[in-house]
Amino acid sequence: MRCAGETLWRVAGLALTVTLLSVCSAASEYEYLGWRSDVYNGGRSYGKPPQCVDIPDDLRLCHNVGYNQMLLPNLLEHETMAEVKQQASSWVPLVHKNCHPGSQVFFCSLFAPVCLERPIYPCRWLCEAVRDSCTPIMHAFGFPWPEMLTCDKFPQGDVCMAMTQPNATETTGPTGYSHVCPPCDNEMKTDALLEHMCASEFAFKTKIKEVKRENTDRKVILQKRKKVLKLGNLKKKDFKKLVLYLKNGADCPCQQLDNLSHQYLIMGRKVDKQYLLTGIHKWDKSSKEFRKVIKKLKTYKCPAFENVFK
Repeated sequence: MRCAGETLWRVAGLALTVTLLSVCSAASEYEYLGWRSDVYNGGRSYGKPPQCVDIPDDLRLCHNVGYNQMLLPNLLEHETMAEVKQQASSWVPLVHKNCHPGSQVFFCSLFAPVCLERPIYPCRWLCEAVRDSCTPIMHAFGFPWPEMLTCDKFPQGDVCMAMTQPNATETTGPTGYSHVCPPCDNEMKTDALLEHMCASEFAFKTKIKEVKRENTDRKVILQKRKKVLKLGNLKKKDFKKLVLYLKNGADCPCQQLDNLSHQYLIMGRKVDKQYLLTGIHKWDKSSKEFRKVIKKLKTYKCPAFENVFK
């Protein structure tokens, strides 16, 4: 028999952080076994017994997270793989921003929990670190940190999922991403740009007429002529005189706005009564990657998902 607090599992670089609260448990309780619904007596009542299933390649948020099987239903009460894919897809653009090195681990511990004998939730400190680092980027796109991910609900002294154990010298500030305005990051990988497009409500090709500072934001005034790639819920009257805002972008660098002579791929979404700029890329036909994106746009089907951020 081994104490649970002395056990450390490694799954392709991920660690399950364990703290001993009271008594030791048998090691077999935490081995990779088929899920038995009668083992776990807490939490919600599932409509069907939880089971281990392979993480599919098209679950892009988690297909390379470091383990191959997940529990279904998951820890966010998604009972079908289709529902998991729909909901998880909305987080892919944020993970691509690399706002925290543990963001993928955190989200996947909930959307595609590792297949152990009992559910393993993310550690509260990991949730707080990811939240504190990623919230500024989410705010730039008009998203709040959602209520379903309130960190207080996750364990801080029980068996939990983490990357490494927290320590006094650890920083929780944004790590791994530049201080460029998030919508101005020039991500030209085809898959990332397509998913970013799907997360935006509208997209078009146009030129920029003028850029002004307005409080902490930047006001981006577009030329009237635009080629629509995705209209969303925009009405024609709004489309003609569209003004976008770079949220909290008054002082952060945005190279695309330094020279307004180019045409751009502009993406955005409506938040309250404002239209926010969520992505801007130079319309560069000399770029092989950009040509690939534009060609793929004609047939690409965005995943349908409910907005988990509202």
